[in-house]
Amino acid sequence: MLHAQILLERAHFSPGEIDGQGGSNTRRAIAAFQRFQGLTASGELDEATWAALETQGAALVDYTLTAQDVAGPFAAVPKDMMDKAKLTTLGYASAAEALGERFRASPALLQRLNPGKPLDVAGTTLTVPNVADLAPPAKAAKVLVDNSDASVALVDAQGRVYARYPASTGSSHDPLPVGEWKINGVTVDPTFQYNPELFWDADPAHAKAKIPAGPNNPVGVAWVDLSKPHYGIHGTPEPATIGKTQSHGCIRLTNWSARELAKAVSAGLPALLQE
Repeated sequence: MLHAQILLERAHFSPGEIDGQGGSNTRRAIAAFQRFQGLTASGELDEATWAALETQGAALVDYTLTAQDVAGPFAAVPKDMMDKAKLTTLGYASAAEALGERFRASPALLQRLNPGKPLDVAGTTLTVPNVADLAPPAKAAKVLVDNSDASVALVDAQGRVYARYPASTGSSHDPLPVGEWKINGVTVDPTFQYNPELFWDADPAHAKAKIPAGPNNPVGVAWVDLSKPHYGIHGTPEPATIGKTQSHGCIRLTNWSARELAKAVSAGLPALLQE
């Protein structure tokens, strides 16, 4: 399962946070990859699917931690929005969290792959998923957000889904705004203009605030703005929740998926949001 998750990520059919466990995100990623390959979309790892996945290269590689990897600064991230607004940046809480984002994996998985080895000491050689510095997918002709599949997909000019990412796409309080929209633009490492009036569960003591940029910003490391006011596709500081919990109406991806999406789209591109 671990190798399958990594190879799916390398093929741009993301299983979400790589954890070696599988689950609904991984099954949906397998099915989407199978459709792209012209195989039966069973969501199961049959022989033909393995043969197609194995063309993606090695699943695991060695990586030696550098002084920069472990230098930080690292600091605990407060939960309250008003406390977040007091900071100058919302960086990583630990070297393990930073490595998890770099290698698109849970810190717990990295530790299981490297028993007894520290994740915060320069010079340590680790076994990691082979997903760092992947080339981004080609430019899209359309973006498709599918609530039934809990996904955001890139569609080419022939109508084929050639890249797919698990997503959290709304809630009963803030349902997905189904319809045909357009992408207004892309912001990398955005600040977040917090307005408690837009959140049904906001603390009544909260006020409008500017939340600083960083990977632990509420909208992560990239914001793809939609023509629907106040809506966008964006990253998250909680990759393990993607595709498994609800959102406040916007469309959440892992930070690494949001970065890939941001490189594949541009202003004016159609974005179809469907149930």
